[in-house]
Amino acid sequence: MLAVAVPALLCGAWGFYAHRQINQLAVFTLPPPLIAFYKKHNAYITEASVNPDRRRFAVPEEAPRHYIDIDHFGDSAVFTMPRQWQDAVAKYTEDTLKAYGILPWHLVTTYYRLRDAFFVRDAALVLRLSADLGHYVADAHVPLHTTENYNGQLTGQEGIHAFWESRVPELMAGEYNFWVGRARYEPNIVQRVWEAIVQSHLKVDTVLTVERQLTKEFGERKYSFETRGRQTVRVYSREFTYAYHKALNGMVERQMRAAVKMTGDLWYSAWADAGQPDVQELLNYKPGEAELEQRRLELEEWKRGMLRVRPHEDAGR
Repeated sequence: MLAVAVPALLCGAWGFYAHRQINQLAVFTLPPPLIAFYKKHNAYITEASVNPDRRRFAVPEEAPRHYIDIDHFGDSAVFTMPRQWQDAVAKYTEDTLKAYGILPWHLVTTYYRLRDAFFVRDAALVLRLSADLGHYVADAHVPLHTTENYNGQLTGQEGIHAFWESRVPELMAGEYNFWVGRARYEPNIVQRVWEAIVQSHLKVDTVLTVERQLTKEFGERKYSFETRGRQTVRVYSREFTYAYHKALNGMVERQMRAAVKMTGDLWYSAWADAGQPDVQELLNYKPGEAELEQRRLELEEWKRGMLRVRPHEDAGR
């Protein structure tokens, strides 16, 4: 077996594992009759949860949809930033906003696209946009997606991004309680989205401070090595990960739970806002050859993109 020591590859927001978990679990929050449609296509909803990360290799404008460096605009910007896109553009310009991330506004846009897809009974589009919406909702619940110091690079804590959103949930999710109750109608989408951004951003200081304190306590025990396939990779040790999880008092679990609940709420609300179209029409949908080929091409594009990323590079925020 080939064994080389390389840092673990960062795979984008929450890590693929957590994104899939969030979309998959959100399906089971839905009430009848909507749950029947989503359960029928749960495998696709789960797998396609990472499509926005995959598109980053092929679509230049995709990257800023995953974050917002809200602190770039000032210490209180998370409370004062215009909630409506046109108001924000008028204040900061579109180029500036895209330079520092447009996650909350793009999340709202995706919601309305999903509503319209329900309205015209386009089942294939409903599935694609539902998967995308779940991804962006999950991103909004990652504190490090709301700050310029997104990977601890400004405070000497490089690697904390993937640690918080990938390593911690991958090791601890088996102990999480994901029962979040039934999806409910959300009457104010913009407000709900920005509430998620605000709550995430308020956690940034804790995310960084706790990691810094534990690093001092653990010293060299902070890292260990694990074999993955044909490689031996340096990772945050299990002991350090457990200690971080405990010190955060379940923060990662709460954020994942909130993402599951919000995803289900927004799927349900998009259907309701579209006039609650007959789900039977959607249930009759079966992906044709063209749709299956499009899905295959998306996966192949992602694989080609991953080959262009060296093992020590971050594949995206």
